[in-house]
Amino acid sequence: MEDQVTDLALESASTADEPLFQGLLGSTFGSLPPRVRHLHLQNGLAVYSGEVEVERGTGLLSRLCGRATRLPPSGRGPVTVHIDADGRGETWVRHMGGHAMPSRLRAADGLLCERLGLVTFGFRITVEQGCLVWRVVRVRALGLPLPSWLFAGVAARESEEAGRYLFDVSAALPFAGPLVRYRGWLHVDPD
Repeated sequence: MEDQVTDLALESASTADEPLFQGLLGSTFGSLPPRVRHLHLQNGLAVYSGEVEVERGTGLLSRLCGRATRLPPSGRGPVTVHIDADGRGETWVRHMGGHAMPSRLRAADGLLCERLGLVTFGFRITVEQGCLVWRVVRVRALGLPLPSWLFAGVAARESEEAGRYLFDVSAALPFAGPLVRYRGWLHVDPD
């Protein structure tokens, strides 16, 4: 029994030492393209820059939801992403169009949990056809659970093409319609 407790403690310690995405994806992490893998292996502060195009929903409910989650304004131009990874998770700050969009990511219950403004999303992340795919399976606003089916239109995809790290994030809700779609590339050097 004591050996089992020691083994569990060692297993927990090694999982906590793993980078967040590697720990959640396990053996499939190695099948990610080099630039996607590199971005998610960094420890400490890393800064990436590139280009982004942002499209925001225009309806009243869409704008209110966008404000609650600190979504960026519509536009096209440079993007800078600061990722600060530590043993407890990662803090991301995306700078787009003069707007900072901070979020905190951590692992919980086998999910990638991202707190974005007043809302915390629980994503199941998978590797599909060489892409890292984020799908919402749990949502809380101000700590209260919301029906996950409402968020079926929220997803993200990371990939690599022509030597560039690519991202494509979209969010739409029933009754509110499209909230945001932002996509672009970052310069990530895996060497």
